[in-house]
Amino acid sequence: MRKLLAAAVSLALSGVPQKPASRVLVASCNYSKDASFEIKKCDLYRLEDGPPVTTVLTREDGLKYYKMMQTIRRMELKADQLYKQKFIRGFCHLCDGQEACCVGLEAGINPTDHVITSYRAHGFCCTRGLSARSILAELTGRRGGCAKGKGGSMHMYCKNFYGGNGIVGAQGQVSEAYNMAALWKLPCIFICENNHYGMGTATERASASTDYYKRGNFIPGLRVDGMDVLCVREATKFAADYCRSGKGPIVMELLMYRYHGHSMSDPGVSYRTRKEIHNVRSKSDPIMLLKDRMVNKKLASIEELKEIDVEVRKEIDDAAQFATTDPEPPLEEIGHHIYSSSPPFEVRGANPWIKFKSIN
Repeated sequence: MRKLLAAAVSLALSGVPQKPASRVLVASCNYSKDASFEIKKCDLYRLEDGPPVTTVLTREDGLKYYKMMQTIRRMELKADQLYKQKFIRGFCHLCDGQEACCVGLEAGINPTDHVITSYRAHGFCCTRGLSARSILAELTGRRGGCAKGKGGSMHMYCKNFYGGNGIVGAQGQVSEAYNMAALWKLPCIFICENNHYGMGTATERASASTDYYKRGNFIPGLRVDGMDVLCVREATKFAADYCRSGKGPIVMELLMYRYHGHSMSDPGVSYRTRKEIHNVRSKSDPIMLLKDRMVNKKLASIEELKEIDVEVRKEIDDAAQFATTDPEPPLEEIGHHIYSSSPPFEVRGANPWIKFKSIN
């Protein structure tokens, strides 16, 4: 009789769609809409006031920041894998560990603002609106890349984003040229991303003064905790408001850390210890810091954030599949897109079927 009853109940329930346990748990949570947090005070130079030391994070923004930082982290780890599999060639500078900088910066400015960065640009590409699919495809030199497969790691672009730049410090000159073209009407935030090493040399060994936020001399400066997305966001808002008010430019130094070496050719452990990297990961990881804050203030649950992790992992895996199967750009297109309004250049030898006439 019991077997017959169990079979009847099972049959009745079989037609009812069942939600996964984690989703049932997430749906039943009573989340807070927002929460207040204390953030680290910024060091100031030639400024009377600085960014606030408390801020409010909404649940919506917190989830958005978390997903974006996880996307950048997973994308960079996948790029590491693709490089070692020789799908990515040439230079490749990864930014895992620095996710709070690009996400916090984007949260503090407007989409219409202009961003120019250095060659460690993958994270900024993401926050500026490029998909992981188009970034990874660009890294592998495929036609579906954001620069049609012809830019690679250091030359990716999208609307209002002009980077990266393959020469150290080149973004400064690009910014100055752009500002001159705009008749000096653009407010400027000069950002120094201090990851404590200049390629393979510790900053304290190479610089007489490591107070880079003071290097503008007569230009005011801020030194910011670049491992805290909220701290970066508030500092960027402060700097943007300062510039937009007509007070002139400002220098912002972001103190952060990169987990990989300077580039993929640098193992990153000859000039620093594995213990040092582990300590930063365990105590100051930007994703971990945001996750702990959100869970502790009931802005999200661990289960919900795990669902985001799974979603991001699938997105990056799909992007990598595309980046390794999409066709490469045809050789005859090597001279295309040099100028936006000009016909494509014909490059000698790019297409064996093109005949060139000699010029007398």
